[in-house]
Formats: sequence, C-alpha cells, structure tokens
Amino acid sequence: MNNLSRFRHAAFALLKIRRRFERDGLAAIVQVRRGGTKARVDDKLRLELEALVAAGTSITDAHARVSRRRKLCRATVGGAHKEWAVRRRQATSIASPPSALPASQPTLPGFIAPAAPEPTAGERESVPVEQIEVVGGANVQHAGAWLLVAVVARYGLHGLVERIAREAHLEGDALRLALDSFITALAIGDTTVEGGRRLATPSAPTLLRASHAPSADSVRRTLGRLADEGATRLHLGMAGRYLEASRSDDAPAVFYVDNHLRPYTGQEVVRKGWRMQDKRVRPGTTDHYVHDADGRPVLRTVSTTHDSLTEQLFPIADLLRIALGEEQRILLAFDRGGAFPAALAGLRDESFEFVTYERRPYRELSASAFNREIVVERGGRELTYRFAEFRVRLGGGRGKVRRIALRTHDGRQVNILAISTAPAETLIRILFARWVQENGFKHGAKRWGINQLDGRSTVAYTPDTIIPNPARRRLDNALRVVCISEGLARRDLSRLAAGHPKRETIELEIAEAVAEQHALVARRASTPIRAPLGETDLAGKLVYHSTEYKAVLDTIRIACANAESDLAELLGPELPRAEEVKKTLANLFAAPGNVRVDSRTIRVALQPAGTAAEHAAFAVFFGKVNAANLTLPGDPRGRRLRFRSQL
Repeated sequence: MNNLSRFRHAAFALLKIRRRFERDGLAAIVQVRRGGTKARVDDKLRLELEALVAAGTSITDAHARVSRRRKLCRATVGGAHKEWAVRRRQATSIASPPSALPASQPTLPGFIAPAAPEPTAGERESVPVEQIEVVGGANVQHAGAWLLVAVVARYGLHGLVERIAREAHLEGDALRLALDSFITALAIGDTTVEGGRRLATPSAPTLLRASHAPSADSVRRTLGRLADEGATRLHLGMAGRYLEASRSDDAPAVFYVDNHLRPYTGQEVVRKGWRMQDKRVRPGTTDHYVHDADGRPVLRTVSTTHDSLTEQLFPIADLLRIALGEEQRILLAFDRGGAFPAALAGLRDESFEFVTYERRPYRELSASAFNREIVVERGGRELTYRFAEFRVRLGGGRGKVRRIALRTHDGRQVNILAISTAPAETLIRILFARWVQENGFKHGAKRWGINQLDGRSTVAYTPDTIIPNPARRRLDNALRVVCISEGLARRDLSRLAAGHPKRETIELEIAEAVAEQHALVARRASTPIRAPLGETDLAGKLVYHSTEYKAVLDTIRIACANAESDLAELLGPELPRAEEVKKTLANLFAAPGNVRVDSRTIRVALQPAGTAAEHAAFAVFFGKVNAANLTLPGDPRGRRLRFRSQL
C-alpha cells in the first residue's frame, strides 16, 4: 500500500469515527469492542488444573495430562498456574504494619513526596538468612566483586544505611546483606535486584558472609523497607559526600546538568515526554542528573510530569548551594534546553555562574570579527577554533551576559552565553567537555541499568492535576490527516483531464474533507490545550510510578559507577589500551578466587581472564588498591583486604 492509499484509508476511518460520534455520541468512540476467540480455559478446566497444581504436579506434567483431551499450549497451563499462585498468596498474606515514617516528613525541591510502600513480587518465601563471620575458601565465584563492594563501603554507603536503620528500627544485618547482594549483582554484569540469583552458588556463604544467598524477593523487601524510611535522606546524604570532593577555594565548582527520559513500555497509562534519542515523545519518567566536572554522577531529581530543564535548574542549584555553602562558587553547564533568557537572568541574580549554548536565531559575524584562537582536544584530535567575546542583552530588561562566538574550521558559528569571571578559554573547554555527561548516560544505562523500572507500584494523579488535553491532541491529529488527504486528492484531480470519469469522485472527496476540516476547526476552538485530569477521558487511568524504591537502587548504582571510575583511574595508566579499562574492570569484578583469612587480613588471590599485558597491569593495580587498606562492610574485626593475581 503506497502513501496515498494509506492517507485515504486514514481519512475514511476518521470519517467513520465522526459519523459514529454524531449517531451514538462519545460512548460509541470510547468503548472499544474487543473481539477474539472464546477463552480456552473454562471454569471446569481451571478447577482441574488448580487441583493438579495444588497436588504438586509440575506445569509440564499437568500440560501432558490435560492436552490429551483438550488442545492447549503449555503457556496456557502456565498462566493458570500463575493465577492460582497469586490467589493463594493473597489469601495467606498478612497485612504489613503501617510505616513508621511521620506524616509530616519534609520533602526537598525536585523530589517526589513519599508514596505507598513498594509491593513485593510474588516469590516463594525464602529461608531466613543468617550473617556469619568471614571465612576462607577455594574457588570462590565472583570474588573480584569484593573490590567494588569495599570501595562503595569506603564512600560511606553502608554506614549511612546503618544510621538510617538504627533510627528507623530496621534490621542492620539484613540491610547489609541486601546491599552487598545488589552491589555484587551489579559488579558481575546484571542491572537489577533479580541478578542476585546468579550468586546462589556453593561459594555464596564465603562471598556474602551469610548462611546462603538471599532470594531476590528478600532483597526487594529489605531495600523496600529502607526506601520507605529514608530514600531521600540516603540519596542526598551520598550526594553530599560526592559534592565535598568538588570544593575549590580559587575556582568555581563545575557541574553538568541535563535531563534524561527513562522510557516505559508496560501496560500502565503514564505521561509522555520528549526523548531526544528517539526524536519523539514516549511514555516514561524524566530524571534530571547532575554530574561533576569529571563526568561522575552526583545526584538526580525525578519529574513524573516531565518538567523542562529550566524548571529544574533552580531546585538543583539550591541543593548544590545547601551542600557546598554560600562561600563556594558554583558554575552550572547545560545545553540549549536551559538557555532561555528568564532562566539565565534568574541564575545570575541568585549569584550562580553558568555556561550554555545560545539558542538561534542570532546574527552571523564576518570572519574578520573572530580575533582570538583556541586549540581544543575533541575525539582524540586537536581542533583549532577562532572566537570573539563581547556582551549582549538578554532582552526584556534582564541585563547583559557574556557572549563567546566560536567559528569552526568549516565556517560554522556557535555562540556561547555565560556569567562567570573565568577566562573565555576555560568556559569553552568546560562546555565542550559536557559530552562526559552524555557518555555517562550511555554507560549508566548499559552497564548499571539506570533506565530500569525497578519498582512497579503506581500512584494515581489527583483529579485536579492539569495535563495536556488528549481531546485537543486527537483533534490536531485528525485535522492534520484530513488536510493531507485533501492535498493528495487535489493533486490527483489536477492530473486528470477535463471530463475524466474519476473527477466527480475525487471532487466529492475534496468537499467532504473541507467540510470535515471546518467541523474540526470549530471544535478545536472550544477545546482547551490543557485541562484538569478529572475532565478528560484519562481520569482514573493516568498514574505515575512511585519513586522511593528506585531512588535507593539508583543511589547504589551511582556509588558503583563512581567506585568504578576511581578504580579505572588506578588501572587505566597500566593498561596498553587505557580506553578499555572499564571493560577490563568488569572482567576483574567477575573473576573467581581463593580466599584466606587470618586475624588481621583477608587475602584474595583472583584468577581473572586477561592477556599477559593485562595481568602485568593487575599486579601494579593490586599494589595501589592494597595501599588503600580497604575493608569489607560488616566485618567486626575490620580486617584489611589484600588482593593479588593468581596465574
């Protein structure tokens, strides 16, 4: 089917919808009549399947017995088994006590207020896990993950969790085990809590210092309780520790700020936002991330309503100032999404420094106006730019800012706007280095799973929430289709000779399209662009995912990403190809090893996969790591970790 046929079919379908609306009203359009065949599992068969499952029959055996009389696929029998398991859990579950979190707990700018506790997935209850002393062992799988666990503990994550646990009367040993299980799962390449299933090996007691590996359900419940009691405190507490490293007495602390949409592909109805990677809107949640000058993640804020970058700049700037104090200069670097005059003037008036790209249109300068030169390294190459600097007005009486006009080697002009006392060359290099944040997004999604949904519990929006009116969007789409249909019909008409038998049919199509346009334009004029949720057909359907549980997991992911960066700085210079350092670290984290324990040290002889050059680099790297005197969290004796490579 060509494009012309598609548009004609769309226009005809739209015409049928309109006539159905005129005949039977809105209900005829909203109510969707679903077809499909009759359900294969009737009440009698369902009872038979449930009896088989309750008697302990496996899905495969139950399918073999039933399929002799009824033609059923194994997935249908599995679905009946799942429904029976859900009903059994609901019938035997005990209601959990209400959260001890005070109803008046304060919230901080950019963070969603606490919502209902995260429900757990329906897995079989696991045997209680008991913490044990660190013991030695041979061929301990994933022993290399202790590198990541120990560095994350050095950041203070475990200590902060223990403090929250004491104040909220949570079980500290269970939290330590849940943290280590998730960190280890991340270390060996999984991006979710469910990845902890790979840890259930014979050497799990040695690796996790527990009687056995906890189930994914147990880890979810434990981290869910932590989220209920202190998700925001944990996230901001860890962010404050990273921010301390950005302090500077003689220069501003530089931070990159950008938004990142996490797409959602489930069955719930959630709000849509613009995703630059896809060049279209998609359902999901928008995160606003802050990275430091080296591209390391510091903190993130969540917007289920897809706030723009300008709307989140000030809450984020306030958080940075609270953490660093009034005396510390703060410079924010961001892309054109935040380069609006009102936002720039507001940052300047609040004594924040910034650098960003200027939005077009702006005046093109002659080549002779660029009177200065700078050499910048980009993509492994040294590129020369000519630039000129002067001050320009923001307009609307908002005052002036610095403008740095750059001319590239191919004659293009790029303008930079800034408020800072730093030299122009420094500001150019800072803004050009903003790609470390984009690389961080890509690496964070692939390696650490920042795009994972994690928690599936949802919260309904209040009926008075103002949302983009879906009725207006449908009218706009319908008007666009009808206009295109009219244009195509007029094109076909212009190609027909006078008296052609098809002219009358096409002229009728044009007349119907024009009449339809007039009707849609009239309805569009009385349909607002935005409306309260309760007055739209999304009332009772639109939800957002609660954020506390994911905030805890993402706090752990950020700690792991920063620990990986610290270790990469130690290992990278020793490798023949430093650009592969994080992949080499991933191999090292997943390496097995032999563990020996004495009264003062825990000696780990790792057996990583690698070339001869990589093993030589590991020897130097382990010397640097051992000098840091790392310890395992939860070790009451605080024994020092000593790593070496066992060839």
